[in-house]
Amino acid sequence: MNREAWKDFPGAPGRGAVICAASDLPERGVRSFDLDGFPVILVASADGLRAYVNACPHQFLPLDWRSGNILSPDGETLRCSNHDAGFDACTGAGLDGLGQGCALDPVPVTLRDGWLVIG
Repeated sequence: MNREAWKDFPGAPGRGAVICAASDLPERGVRSFDLDGFPVILVASADGLRAYVNACPHQFLPLDWRSGNILSPDGETLRCSNHDAGFDACTGAGLDGLGQGCALDPVPVTLRDGWLVIG
C-alpha cells in the first residue's frame, strides 16, 4: 500500500488543508467531505479515526455514492455502495468481492488547534 498515493489524485490538497472542525467529527461511523473536488471519507471507530480518499479502486466512484450506509454494524468493514467491494475499515485493505487485491488510499490526518487537517 502506498501511503502517499493520495497526493497523486487530481486536486489533492496540500498538508495542512482543513477537512473540518473537530466538533464535526463523528464519534462512530463514517462521514464524507469534498475538499474542492478532492473526496475524503473519515472512519471513526473504537480504534480511532482514519481517513481515506473516497474513491473505490475498482472504478474510482465514491464509496458512498449510492448510500451513506457503508460501514458494517461491527464497524470493521467498509462496503462500496456501487459494487459491494469490501475493505478493512482500519487498514483500507481489500477484503472481498471487487475489493480483493486492492486497497483504499489512506490520507494522513491530525487534529490541530480544533481542526482536523491533512498531515
